[in-house]
Amino acid sequence: MKAIFGLGNFGPKYAGTRHNMGFDTVTRLSDKWRIPLDTKKFKGLCGFGWYNSEKVILIQPQTYMNNSGECVREICDFFKLGNKDIIVIYDDISLPPGQLRLRPRGSAGGHNGIKSIIAHLGSEEFDRVKIGIGEKPEQWDLADYVLSRFEPGDEPLIREAIDRASSAVEKIISDGIDAAMGEFNRRQVT
Repeated sequence: MKAIFGLGNFGPKYAGTRHNMGFDTVTRLSDKWRIPLDTKKFKGLCGFGWYNSEKVILIQPQTYMNNSGECVREICDFFKLGNKDIIVIYDDISLPPGQLRLRPRGSAGGHNGIKSIIAHLGSEEFDRVKIGIGEKPEQWDLADYVLSRFEPGDEPLIREAIDRASSAVEKIISDGIDAAMGEFNRRQVT
């Protein structure tokens, strides 16, 4: 079983913001795999189903970003999942908009949702799909920037990044993180 967590903040106020790239990718996977996100459980909005022959859970934590680890811990405990059974998708300000970077481990890099997950799991080892949202402009506050929406001209790039992130998740499930990194980390946004 694989648990796929898309990080973000719930509610219409946050829909379409830079910080919700993980939510948006899980929504894309839900549509692609025809797994409805229709169960509120484990402090998350969940969908249960299959991808190929792998049982999967799609999750959008409903704890707000900074407490994402609560939802991750509850699901891991209930289903007896190890860190290698989870994939976390989230936004990254250190990458150009639309760029992907996959990793099997690493620090939080200042991302509060990842800090929470590391604290609740007691480990930095879990597969990640990071989606670039670009550096914050110098005059912006970080919280204001990540909670802002993309410019209308960026929409095609962001939609493509969400599609590629969903394909990266499929590759991780099918062939493992190393194969997925080999394919998706070398791709440059054009």
